[in-house]
Amino acid sequence: MGDRQLNRNFYLLITGQSVANIGDVLYMVSIINMIFARTGSATAASFVPFTITSAMFLSSLLTPLLVGKVSLKWLLAGSQIGKTILLIGLGVALLYLSEAANYAWIFLVIGVIAFLDGCANPVRQALIPHYVEPEQLLKANGIGETASQVVQTIMWFIGSLILLLLSAQILVWIVAGLFILASTLLCKLDDVASSSIEQNNKWSQLKKGWVLLTSTPVLRQIARIDILETIAGTVWIAAIILVFVTEALNRDQLWWGFINGAYFFGLIIGSIYCIKYASSIEKNLGSVICWSSIATFLVTLLFSFNQMPSIAVLLSLLIGTFSQLKSIPQQTIIQTSVPREDLSSVYSSLGAISTGMFGLASLAMGIAADLFGVRAAFVISASLLGGASLLVFKHRPLFEGNVE
Repeated sequence: MGDRQLNRNFYLLITGQSVANIGDVLYMVSIINMIFARTGSATAASFVPFTITSAMFLSSLLTPLLVGKVSLKWLLAGSQIGKTILLIGLGVALLYLSEAANYAWIFLVIGVIAFLDGCANPVRQALIPHYVEPEQLLKANGIGETASQVVQTIMWFIGSLILLLLSAQILVWIVAGLFILASTLLCKLDDVASSSIEQNNKWSQLKKGWVLLTSTPVLRQIARIDILETIAGTVWIAAIILVFVTEALNRDQLWWGFINGAYFFGLIIGSIYCIKYASSIEKNLGSVICWSSIATFLVTLLFSFNQMPSIAVLLSLLIGTFSQLKSIPQQTIIQTSVPREDLSSVYSSLGAISTGMFGLASLAMGIAADLFGVRAAFVISASLLGGASLLVFKHRPLFEGNVE
């Protein structure tokens, strides 16, 4: 394929995924609203992320079984088509089923859609190196992350406003329409070559990503770093930030929104920086990852002791920026560390680590905040990020020169 075709496929992928992401946010807004409206229970509504995390963890473990049997393009497009069918089914169910049956159907849909997302996420990341040249990878990852974060930031705000005008049931049908459009765009992607697998060796295929993680030095260190950073990142769930604002800063929920928004804007700034200075970053991957990791640790430590809400907003912005400045180059290293045909297995294993650890660590960090205070939770987070920074610094040569 020529450069023009490569660009066509990449932008089809990004556009299709952006449309799907818009639908995902509106779907979550409508689902959480429906559950809370039916039960009046915050606990029931909070059970949504638990269901999603559990389903995505299971999917990350099982996705390698499909790689090699189904092309990456059709794994991605097929998962989106499956989500579309489920949303249409949910829309019909809301019209005709009883409230109790609706409640059960809603959680079934949540679980299966999360399972399909758990399959699609590693495949999408694995497809990017097939559609862009190696020297364009970091810029391509930056564009993908920018699109994703802009959609997330804008749509969570707009989604809440839409609920003031439309019912959650109508919103479900709008999401189904968006999913149909996303499915159509993803179906237009060109197929890519994938490694074939032996039909009778399922166990080897399941453990393939784990073997690659443990046998490839840079991936082994990235997995260790991801574990520490995933646990540390649980302090940024909405519930803990709300406690920090009300108890540590003694401010109302308005500042909760400011801090959350600043973090997402920081992610966008980091993504744009990676796009603008891609060639420079590619020449200094190890340095960028190392110093961004150290900066994230130091700013998180400052955040934990800060008393001023305006400074908290600024620090949240910086944390988001430095996190993204580390994440995008790290993605590029992952994509160039193993053959392209093996990337989906590697991403599935990394996804299993992050979803599994996040679910358990969220509970543990919430308990720590209750027992020792919310500032202590952020100190724990900073300590874990400090450990991750030491690992990056110690193994910095592994992160240099991976992009050909």
